[in-house]
Amino acid sequence: MTIRYGLIGSGMMGQEHIRNVNLLPGCTVSAIFDPDEGMRALSAQTSGGAQTFTDYKEMLSAGVCDVLLIAAPNDTHYDILSDVLSTNLPILCEKPLCTTSEQCREIMSLADGRSAPIWVAMEYRYMPPVQRMLQEVAKGTVGKPRMMSIREHRFPFLEKVDDWNRFSQRTGGTLVEKCCHFWDLMRLTLASDPVRVFASAGVDVNHLDETYDGRTPDILDNAYVVVEFENGSRGMLDLCMFAEGSYWQEVISVTGERARVDAKVPGPSRFSVDKNERSSEIEISYRASKEVVRDDVDVDKAILSAGDHHGSTYFQHMRFRDLVQSGTGTPEVSLEDGLWSVIVGEAAETSSRTGRVVEICL
Repeated sequence: MTIRYGLIGSGMMGQEHIRNVNLLPGCTVSAIFDPDEGMRALSAQTSGGAQTFTDYKEMLSAGVCDVLLIAAPNDTHYDILSDVLSTNLPILCEKPLCTTSEQCREIMSLADGRSAPIWVAMEYRYMPPVQRMLQEVAKGTVGKPRMMSIREHRFPFLEKVDDWNRFSQRTGGTLVEKCCHFWDLMRLTLASDPVRVFASAGVDVNHLDETYDGRTPDILDNAYVVVEFENGSRGMLDLCMFAEGSYWQEVISVTGERARVDAKVPGPSRFSVDKNERSSEIEISYRASKEVVRDDVDVDKAILSAGDHHGSTYFQHMRFRDLVQSGTGTPEVSLEDGLWSVIVGEAAETSSRTGRVVEICL
């Protein structure tokens, strides 16, 4: 049986999803909704002939898809989810689940008792070096994880249709929109819920010469964020979005009493001087012996070239496909996971504006 995807929203991330579904055995993109005529035409071409729609409700009533993928702008997720939850179709919803925790809670309430799964697309979990890091943590290589640091030094937000990603009102803010991935990774890896957040952040370099209807973008372009967890562990994010020359776009480190494990992920080759596809790396530093072990983590070039997230989109779709095909089980990234990532992002945005520590709870 071929699983037919119906996409709601087919902009930059939607195009990445289409390319990855094209690579995945047993899956096809059969239907696409997008309000933009140019994106509909491009999507039909990228998908190899999917039927396009100007109204996603019309797409749903046409009965041409088996699962739904929501990749529309962040601020549309709440209304779209409110409409499509009444279907019995499995849903993969791009992050963030919604732009506010209040909206996330309402969606969770609406979804209560629904039999078809809803999976929140936290694809950073599925980057091959991150998967290897999680395996090392799970088997006790580092001991008990006490500290986790994530450094992401990357390119600025890219241009998108209607420039929706230039303003916090539509995105939820950088520390929600971009960084929900990282709060999710911290909570997953440290196996505990966050209890307080402190952030220092600014809008210092990017987009300051841009105006949209007389408004200058307000999205943060750099930040330090510290997150404390219920079990006593700590996480720290070092974010810079004007550092596109960095070879390692992400360096994710987990440290315990035995060792530190680092997952190192290069930036997309299209933003680098060296256009060759680049390998990621895992490094383990053992405390007692001072031994350091390094391994390359190779990813198929066809998968790397299908997107900007080092293969994670493909591997996430593979796991989502397996869930749909099995007809049983639960999503690996739940609505509650999606809610927590927005809660921490909101707290970090608030802390960055007020200069205060923010206490958080579910």
